[in-house]
Amino acid sequence: MSVNRKDAYVTAYRGFTSNGAAGDPIWLKSLRERGIGQFAELDFPTTRQEDWRFTSVKSVIEADFELASGGTTDASTVAEFGYGTDPGARIVTVNGSTAMDQTLESRVPKGVVICSLQQAIREHADILQEHLGRYVNGSANAFAALNTAFASQGVFVYVPANTTVDTLIELLYLMQPAATPIVAHPRSLIVVESGAKVRIVETYASAVDDCYLTNAVTEAVVGDGASVDLYRVQRESPNAFHLATTYSTQGRDSRYSIHTIPLGSRLSRHDIRMVMNGEGGHGTLNGLYVLRGEQHVDHNTVIEHAKPHCESHEYFNGILDDAARAVFNGRIIVRPGAQKTDSKQTNNNLLLSKEARADSQPQLEIYADDVRCTHGATLGPLDANALFYLQSRGIEAGEARRMLTMGFGMEVLTGIELPNVRERLESLVQARLGAALGASV
Repeated sequence: MSVNRKDAYVTAYRGFTSNGAAGDPIWLKSLRERGIGQFAELDFPTTRQEDWRFTSVKSVIEADFELASGGTTDASTVAEFGYGTDPGARIVTVNGSTAMDQTLESRVPKGVVICSLQQAIREHADILQEHLGRYVNGSANAFAALNTAFASQGVFVYVPANTTVDTLIELLYLMQPAATPIVAHPRSLIVVESGAKVRIVETYASAVDDCYLTNAVTEAVVGDGASVDLYRVQRESPNAFHLATTYSTQGRDSRYSIHTIPLGSRLSRHDIRMVMNGEGGHGTLNGLYVLRGEQHVDHNTVIEHAKPHCESHEYFNGILDDAARAVFNGRIIVRPGAQKTDSKQTNNNLLLSKEARADSQPQLEIYADDVRCTHGATLGPLDANALFYLQSRGIEAGEARRMLTMGFGMEVLTGIELPNVRERLESLVQARLGAALGASV
């Protein structure tokens, strides 16, 4: 079955390159050919592979998805998935086709570029040639290779050296109803030069309950002394599949943080790799997943300390109800010579039902002798002693459960510095937990 599906994707690629992508530049065609070549050599991942042993993508592989061809949306739908009354600098992509907000240039400093990938291919080819496809390893990830093969639609963000962008940049990827199940391959490239500062929120969402596949790749380049905060929110359809890859590279004395909040989709897998490639770098990787029903979320993370005197902090919390399942496979690698590394990794899971399950594999891989690295994982129900304490103070049982559960989630959400983003996510988490807290545990 997987071989036949591979052939179907290769056939779709040939149709894609002979139609809309036929006029693209040679360097991009070469990149795509490399992607489809890597995809053709790989097999789809199975549970026999260590990195995928808790997550089966059989239902994704066997589904018959057609390549998305764009769509439309309205202001109310966009506002539903936005953050606050001020839209900031926002680009909306619908079913894989990007629509640009014409007011973007007036909202950001001169020299900052926020545009569709198609526009960037025409107007900023030199930067794209230098960075696009350089960091994601398609030879090890069939879905990332497939995204590269279909790289056409997505967003390009460029911040020149020593430029501070105070406005929140919003990248909104929407999926809308289609006649048949569709697949979109959104590609984001973020290049922030030395000394620059920017905050970006990526949102993947849908206002409908359709079955579809989002296969997303984001590459982030953080220059020397630069500061980048990336917030990633996933609010896909409960019948959708979401496969994502986020790779980054950091320069000397840079600061880079990712906050990932997956709330939707039937099955979600996110591969994250952060490479600290300059001395004195600081990296933060935080996540909060709130799952219910039979949702399945898998995070596979790697923080690679390639240079000395770098610091990283990774903190993932999960709240699981019903028969939901979470997988966390986190690896910290300290390369030879990366002395004075300071790295901490924690994964905690709160199980609100007896059917919920969490599999956690924190790992350390250290090739230097002067480092400080810790990791750990916990899972279990709400603390009975804490519940008793609150109830002994006159707090009703359901309210006590809600307070403790929200407090568990807030351990991650308080790390989000932007008030409008944090408050919006708090309300979403509260809404998802809802009345179930009164009946669980």
